[in-house]
Amino acid sequence: MPDAPRRYTVALLTMPETTASTLFGMYDVFASVDRDWSLITRGVPVESPFRPFTVGAGPDGFSMANGVRVTPDCAFDEAGIPDIVCVPELLVAPGEDIAGRFARETDWLRTCHQGGAFLATACSGALLLAEAGLLDGCDATTHWAYCEVLEKRYPGVRVHPRQALVTAGEGQRIVMAGGGSSWQDLALFLVARTVGLERALQVAKVFLIDWHHVGQQPYALLSRHSQAEDRVIARCQQWVAEHYGERHPVAAMTRLAGLSERSFKRRFLKATGMTPIAYVQTLRLEEAKQWLETSDRPLEAIAEAVGYEDASFFGRLFRRKVGLTPAQYRRRFGALRRALASGEPVLSAAGRGDSGDPRIAAAGRGDLTECRDVQADPQGYRKARDQ
Repeated sequence: MPDAPRRYTVALLTMPETTASTLFGMYDVFASVDRDWSLITRGVPVESPFRPFTVGAGPDGFSMANGVRVTPDCAFDEAGIPDIVCVPELLVAPGEDIAGRFARETDWLRTCHQGGAFLATACSGALLLAEAGLLDGCDATTHWAYCEVLEKRYPGVRVHPRQALVTAGEGQRIVMAGGGSSWQDLALFLVARTVGLERALQVAKVFLIDWHHVGQQPYALLSRHSQAEDRVIARCQQWVAEHYGERHPVAAMTRLAGLSERSFKRRFLKATGMTPIAYVQTLRLEEAKQWLETSDRPLEAIAEAVGYEDASFFGRLFRRKVGLTPAQYRRRFGALRRALASGEPVLSAAGRGDSGDPRIAAAGRGDLTECRDVQADPQGYRKARDQ
């Protein structure tokens, strides 16, 4: 029998200073990998390659910062060395002295890091890594309200307030995300680095990560619709999946089915929930999305490759069905793909200064590393953005 696929353990650190939204949001993202995409596109869920669990200093339950009660799945001495450790955040006042306050947590983080675990922090969670001594001599970022504190209290740490995502340490096994809602980008980065770009992009599309303002239309064509139970229509689905770029594919499917045009259209609609032409358009647009995400191929060439001789018609159809123009889709999703595909930090341990990676900077707003909490100077950023 073939070996079972590996599952990566993800320990989510729970403390009274943690909030539920970040903790369980990250839990949900890791648990959803593969599972939700398969459910949406094929109607059957599959097991996630990640096994998230909550861990705390002890086994007893407690109330978190926003009043939600949680009981850790296990205590530190039962957790072993996870593949990934996530520190959701640390909800303390920026000027509050935390020296020695989280001794059990910092001891455990050091043990996990020494054991080879990948450590990730969201928002102000980087303070715990600094308290554990794991950021000495390293680049780092945190929520803008804590950057000055991190820099003054831990002078050995190089703080980059304008960076939303920074990796550091031996083997780049420490990653920090700065803003309050940047845990989404952090989780997405970890998924891409662990199990690959394509699966991270699937998660981004299912959860609408990083493009909440454009609504759900860019993702509305995700479902390829399950194979029809009608064997005649299923055979047509198989054929058109390989030949959707040909001229007159609906007429070709009608001939393949051996039915009259009217009977075929009625039977296809009943079996798939879509008209034949709508089904073909969905396949073509999904293929076009892949071209837009992965290449710089001109729009005219993409239109022709998926079966449209008139690029203007294709552009209008894409805009109507997806809710974005092809150029807008390419900017947003191409930027995410490039950011994740690099497998590199926005700012490496070698340091590039606050300008960050020029490839990321050039991607513009909407990419993975957009600092949605507006690191360092929120008011100044908004003024510049709105001009």
